[in-house]
Amino acid sequence: MPTRSSQAPEVKVEDVMSAPVVTIKETDSVLTAAKLMKKHKIGCVVVVDKTGKPHGLITERDVVRRVTALDLLPSKVQAGKSMTKPAVTVAPSANVTEAAKKMREVKIRRLIVVEGNKLKGIVTSNDIVDITPALIDVIAEKSQITPVSKVKETEELSGYCDRCGSWADELKPRDGQFMCDECLGESGEPEEESEDEL
Repeated sequence: MPTRSSQAPEVKVEDVMSAPVVTIKETDSVLTAAKLMKKHKIGCVVVVDKTGKPHGLITERDVVRRVTALDLLPSKVQAGKSMTKPAVTVAPSANVTEAAKKMREVKIRRLIVVEGNKLKGIVTSNDIVDITPALIDVIAEKSQITPVSKVKETEELSGYCDRCGSWADELKPRDGQFMCDECLGESGEPEEESEDEL
């Protein structure tokens, strides 16, 4: 099995979730929910019971489809009657990959973050998308092959000369090539100056 260092970096839900969460009671009106969303510039509020346990959430889409489109008065409709339920939750210690998978499976864009029955935050698909570029950079850095150290000029290496193609028991590096003594002599360039001349 691959070691942890070779795997993708682990980012937990608690690292990207929004907290504290804006909540309303089930008996509060949809109008109250809408005003809170406008005030806090958010797309949803979590609906909790008397003990503070999340039962669901009400989104802008819920307001439009379950209240406005039905020509109901938002001030007369309780949040508990128009919320999206049940509350789909995730633990704060869960990996964001697990959270994204759950969102895809349930076909939702938000997960309520709970620990036990305690509300901890909310994580959205946008939260995960926002960190994706940074994750890709880290993964790319970790996946790069460690460059092979340069062959020291004093080390002997046998093989075919890069310049003349002849076999040599001893090849030496110069200008990014491995050359035999004969080709090195023909080049007549001191090795120390070769990089400056490129």
